[in-house]
Amino acid sequence: MVSIAKGNIPAAIFNASISGLIGIVVTPLWLGLFLNNSGADFNLGTIYIKLITEVVVPVILGLLLHRYWGSLAQKYNHYLSLFDKSIILLIIYKSFASSFEENVFSSIDTFDIMIIVIAVSVLFYLVYFLSGFLSNKLGFSIEDKITAQFCGTKKSLVHGTVFAKIVFPNPGTMGIVLLPIMIFHAFQIFIISFIASHAANRKEENSLYLHKK
Repeated sequence: MVSIAKGNIPAAIFNASISGLIGIVVTPLWLGLFLNNSGADFNLGTIYIKLITEVVVPVILGLLLHRYWGSLAQKYNHYLSLFDKSIILLIIYKSFASSFEENVFSSIDTFDIMIIVIAVSVLFYLVYFLSGFLSNKLGFSIEDKITAQFCGTKKSLVHGTVFAKIVFPNPGTMGIVLLPIMIFHAFQIFIISFIASHAANRKEENSLYLHKK
């Protein structure tokens, strides 16, 4: 999306990488504040071990093996991406199937879904406009502002799925946890795609104007 909007692509790549690593450290601590107070069983050490082995270690192995198999991965990038997305979809499908089997969603009605949709919409616009406000105050260029707003509101369903699978090992519970994440993920992709297209058209119009001058 940053590429489409003609934003700062290197900054976006850095942000995506560093935010994933920060999330590994911060997410369990943040959840622990709520789960410990609720009396739920929450073993922080076990969760960190699983996050390191299932998220950090594969990334490190990928970086090490890129030197030898990087060209092969680029050649079959389409198939690898399809395989990656298929695994995520299978995890989500299993979670929701287990939730329906255990009647977890029986307590959720249309009103609850509407509340979730409104909440994720408010959250998105709050972060989007706050990022834009802070970018203006800090004197960011339009490219950096686009990157800050897009990356600030973009939350990966991949990381969310992996985190939920580790923190909430019960498949039935995981379905409930993934519901707002999936709604937010679809919402932000839909909105950002329109914003990115508008930003790209504006950049093209400015380029044509300067060229004519």
